[in-house]
Amino acid sequence: MSDDDGRPPSPDSRRGPTSDEGVLTRLRTAEEGPLLFVRELLTSALAVLAVGLLLFALSGVWPPMVAVESGSMEPHMHKGDLVFITGPERYAPDSAVEGTAVVTAETGAEVDYRKFGGPGSVIVYDDPGSAGPPIIHRAMFWVDDGENWYDRANPEYMSADNCRELANCPAEYSGFITKGDNNPRYDQVSGIADPVRPEWVQGVARIRIPLLGWVRLTLANSIATTTPVAPAPVEFVDVPTMETAVPDASTANAPAGDAPGSDAAATTAPLRVEAGNTPMRTAALAA
Repeated sequence: MSDDDGRPPSPDSRRGPTSDEGVLTRLRTAEEGPLLFVRELLTSALAVLAVGLLLFALSGVWPPMVAVESGSMEPHMHKGDLVFITGPERYAPDSAVEGTAVVTAETGAEVDYRKFGGPGSVIVYDDPGSAGPPIIHRAMFWVDDGENWYDRANPEYMSADNCRELANCPAEYSGFITKGDNNPRYDQVSGIADPVRPEWVQGVARIRIPLLGWVRLTLANSIATTTPVAPAPVEFVDVPTMETAVPDASTANAPAGDAPGSDAAATTAPLRVEAGNTPMRTAALAA
């Protein structure tokens, strides 16, 4: 029988194998309308993904960029700066503390290793015992377990006359003593953090991009202001009863000293006080 038997071609044969290619061609060549919007959206998403993967490959840590949220590292870092960080063990100089990529300010001054306007490395660390987000400060020097580090410390950065009066002295374990460049005291003296263990270090700061961090800060603030917050638990506490004498109507106008005490009434309703458990919240990356 001939192929041309008079029957109409099926819908599948009319559509043909090139229908998908037609959609892709229209998507690629569209100059207006929904297809242009979809193409631009996909292009932007792929570009962001490619940059993110590249930064992750270079840094070895995610996220590879952090935004500075306070002025504790001024004048070398400012609020709104975006800082590129690398993993705590990546690209370690010869003068770094063993097992880390961190050069302390004490060692940096000796070997002329400087970052962000001062000797030594600037690190991002997170003390699990402290509330709030991670902190970006300079690593000043390393202390060993049980060390009396009073004599090594700069007296301008502490308020103590000996180790006994100095917080975290002697050191209960080995770690970094840290400080914000714009802060008057060491973090371990002012109560910001305990000596920073190497495992608390999330990254080492490498490059600062001025102002770009405001994008992240603005988005974070927008989310914070539009997200409903559950009310904090409230506890009612009874306090001792306050008794107030109420004069009898018959003696309200009597001269002072004439009202008999036996006729005085007392109110005994307890005063109730709301005691909330809402914690103080901090949002600064550089405390």
